[in-house]
Amino acid sequence: MGTRLWVDANVIVRHITGDPPDMARRATDLMQRADRGEITLVVAEIVVAEAFWVLRSFYGHPSRQVAGVLMDFLRAPGIRAVGRQRLLQALELVQRQGVDIADALLTVQAARAGEKVCSFDLDFQGLPVEWEPP
Repeated sequence: MGTRLWVDANVIVRHITGDPPDMARRATDLMQRADRGEITLVVAEIVVAEAFWVLRSFYGHPSRQVAGVLMDFLRAPGIRAVGRQRLLQALELVQRQGVDIADALLTVQAARAGEKVCSFDLDFQGLPVEWEPP
């Protein structure tokens, strides 16, 4: 097995945004090494959530667009995401319903466990999970 690197959100964001150029080039070079199978980049769920938040809040990209870009990233060769299927399902919920990534992840996790979500957030009424207010 080759080198495995746990990648941080800032590397993903630099690769996606091209900002700043020097860091973006280095991040893209790393992604290309993963695409060629020279290394494996491991991505934790919290890192994807952080990258989503930065792309949405700091860079101002629409949630649905960010979800699509991150889904493409997670499907790239050389990327091994922890909880990949959960992440993809959550990002699909973001794309379809425009909900926050944290709510989408919570929805997917609770639904898979066959359990309810407890929240003051009324958005859960329209998500594919049982919801109960506090």
